[in-house]
Amino acid sequence: MELKPGMSALVTGGASGIGKALCIAFARRGLFVTVVDFSEENGREVATLVQKENGKFHGDLRVPSCLFVKCDVSNADNLAACFEKHVHTYGGLDICINCAGIANKTLVYNDTSDGTRTWRHAVNVNLVAVVDGTRIASQIMRDQKKPGVIINIGSAAGLYPMFYDPIYSATKGGVVMFTRSLAPLKRHGVRVNVLCPEFVQTNMAEQMSRKIIDSTGGYLKMEDVVNGAFELIQDESKAGACLWITKRRGMEYWPTPEEQRKYMVNPNKSKRMLTNNIYPSIRMPEFFEKIVVHTLSHNFRNATRLERVQLRFPIKAHSALVKIIYAGVNASDVNFSSGRYFSGNPKEIASRLPFDAGFEGVGIVAAVGDSASHIKVGTPVALMTFGSYAEFTEVPAKHLLPVPRPDPEVVAMLTSGLTASIGLEKAGQMTSGQVVLVTAAAGGTGQFAVQLAKLAGNKVVATCGGESKAELLASLGVDRVINYRNERVKDVLKKEFPRGVDIIYESVGGEMFDLCLNALAVHGHLIVIGMISQYQGEDGWKPKNYTGLCEKILAKSQTVAGFFLVQYAHLWQDHLDKLFDLYASGKLKVSLDPKKFVGVASVPDAVEYLHSGKSVGKVVVCIDPSYSQIVAKL
Repeated sequence: MELKPGMSALVTGGASGIGKALCIAFARRGLFVTVVDFSEENGREVATLVQKENGKFHGDLRVPSCLFVKCDVSNADNLAACFEKHVHTYGGLDICINCAGIANKTLVYNDTSDGTRTWRHAVNVNLVAVVDGTRIASQIMRDQKKPGVIINIGSAAGLYPMFYDPIYSATKGGVVMFTRSLAPLKRHGVRVNVLCPEFVQTNMAEQMSRKIIDSTGGYLKMEDVVNGAFELIQDESKAGACLWITKRRGMEYWPTPEEQRKYMVNPNKSKRMLTNNIYPSIRMPEFFEKIVVHTLSHNFRNATRLERVQLRFPIKAHSALVKIIYAGVNASDVNFSSGRYFSGNPKEIASRLPFDAGFEGVGIVAAVGDSASHIKVGTPVALMTFGSYAEFTEVPAKHLLPVPRPDPEVVAMLTSGLTASIGLEKAGQMTSGQVVLVTAAAGGTGQFAVQLAKLAGNKVVATCGGESKAELLASLGVDRVINYRNERVKDVLKKEFPRGVDIIYESVGGEMFDLCLNALAVHGHLIVIGMISQYQGEDGWKPKNYTGLCEKILAKSQTVAGFFLVQYAHLWQDHLDKLFDLYASGKLKVSLDPKKFVGVASVPDAVEYLHSGKSVGKVVVCIDPSYSQIVAKL
């Protein structure tokens, strides 16, 4: 939802803390605000501040730009009256913030009273009033048949135990689960989300032990909390979402997709499966073109040829026929064409010839087999199976990854983006507050690694060769770009990072691997995702000996972890959804190399261009330019 002057918001607990900050932030966008709070003195003060900010947007008004209503939110009749007065004054309700909350000074197991003025009252204010406020607000929004957003203010105490106030933790946990269970309201135009900050410097938080505050990294900035609330309001993809904000890790959604998979009844059924068929019908040609490996060689051009083959029907029962629109180019294409990724002796590998080339692509489902009922014709999909360097390819339907659109940016998110996302999480064990080094950072996967590391709250160092690449990395937020054509990587790391680097995302190999290993910090993780410098030698990829490797990593408790994406297929859809959501919300940029490669016949040129070292961003081949133009207009 885009915030515009003249919209209206109701905020409970709006006279202090987070509620007050949100009231003023809304006023600075020109919104009319109703401040609901038990404190009349503080409430009227906030109302005055809101009216002052609102005066910058509105001249003479028939109604006040801000109302203050004194209310005990635990009183159902009083709370309903607040909403009634707001709607009567402003004609509707666009945003509701349920923020009222109180803490207990006495631990519930030490409380000898009946709880009427203590823990029962806290339950009524912190949870029951949130349920009631959400109920009333959602009914108003549905009745007015206009989109509306409800933000319930939870707490990090609703995500993990808070031993010094179990009732507060219980009620906030209830707010979290209540809100997450309301995701289906989006069907009626109402989005309900929950914000869970750690400690913010409010009157309530100041009653806490300073040691507890310091153990979490100190107080959050109120600005971070407001920004989190605005993100939940403005991001149309968020419904039933829980945004956790900490000083240590910044903003992150909870739970992670991996955690969600543990309790979902249908974990493999992605929300992308529900994409409507908005694409034109696909004309089925009698013949189509594809790239086929006919000779095992690291020289991709010599190993492959362009073939024109007949499109055969019917489709296998559990398969789907995909019309490829864009295909991605990878450094490892030359390893595939040389048979490196097949097991067996040379004779056994050679017996596989000929085989189709290409690892990844996006397109549209053109036909489905009789048993592939879960995927529909017209669905935009991504695939990471052999055979994407083709106009059409038949794929087991279970291997297709539904996507919002078959765009070239999505191709970049496949092998390149998923390697970065899953590799940093699993092999790198990345958290926040670390130093992360990414080699060949301006390439297809490096661009994702630097951004994901930055989004996680880390200091990012990146290597590249060339000014244009350095400029790209700087635009992606890299803290220190090392252009190895102007300065020595070894010297920079030794001088500026004497303690070493915590995580290294390494794809170059050879001398760069040696250099990175020497620069790794105690307890550091070095992730090996490839060794592009060794792929194109005269005789192809030859294994190297790393004498003393065991001694080095033993002395500093270091981890050198290999990462091969194929072995993490169960995580592909979750991480692809995460990447696309980051991209759609503007938090993640996708850089595509500007050089155009069009048609299946251009694939060898694209592979050689990638290995020339000239590429900046992801190299993509447009398999069918006529179809890509149609898609671009949708």
